[in-house]
Amino acid sequence: MTRIWLFIGLALLILSSCVPNRKLVYYQKDDLKHRKEIPRDTVLRRHALNIQEYHIQPLDLLSINFETLTDESDAFDFLSKLTPQVRAGGGISNSSANGILVNREGYVEYAVLGKLKLAGLTPFQAEDSIRARASKYMPDVIVRVRMLNFRFTLLGEVLREQTVISTNTRLTMSEALGLAGGLTELADRTLVKVIRQRGPETEVYYVNLLEEKFVESPYYYVQQNDVIIVPPLKQRTFRKYFTSNLAIVTTAISFGLLIVTLTR
Repeated sequence: MTRIWLFIGLALLILSSCVPNRKLVYYQKDDLKHRKEIPRDTVLRRHALNIQEYHIQPLDLLSINFETLTDESDAFDFLSKLTPQVRAGGGISNSSANGILVNREGYVEYAVLGKLKLAGLTPFQAEDSIRARASKYMPDVIVRVRMLNFRFTLLGEVLREQTVISTNTRLTMSEALGLAGGLTELADRTLVKVIRQRGPETEVYYVNLLEEKFVESPYYYVQQNDVIIVPPLKQRTFRKYFTSNLAIVTTAISFGLLIVTLTR
């Protein structure tokens, strides 16, 4: 009878260490329960995305490029006062390879254009604002603004804990986790913690990556300086500590039984 209970106990321990598919598959909606009923080659559901354009913040590092097709000395002189220029394709362009920093008040400053308030604007709105000022000096000027330091940090049960720097300001949570190599098998996808800076405050919230409706969430997209923390499942303790220590415990018991047998 003792052996039966021992076998049952070991079976329960082994089963409790297993991680079912329902805890691993992203964006579920009862699909795992009805796999055979899912129609193929057709749209199953539609979701409206809550797309949020990125707005420039103080201390952002921007790449601001000016271009013009006017190959004249006046245009060349004008662009040379902004950043180093390159002649190509019959026109003139310039490149701020190292970027320009938005100051704490949200401005960038040029010797010719003066101070420009960019904080709070999307990159496209910033292009329009800078172009409006620059067109007073060069009517056909083209302005391109790109982020150089859009970054976020991934910690916890990811394959590579790291701070990621991207030029893409419209990254989804899935894409962000993919840049860290994805989640481990023992990651708790139902309780991912996100710490987000919003002005002078810090917000903390949790998201469930197993629910399909998460794609409609305002938190579906990663924001500048987000810290994403992925906690482990309860099975992690068993897998990491119990299993590795089981051999030691078994050896100790066997050694103890051997001593008792020899001393009889």
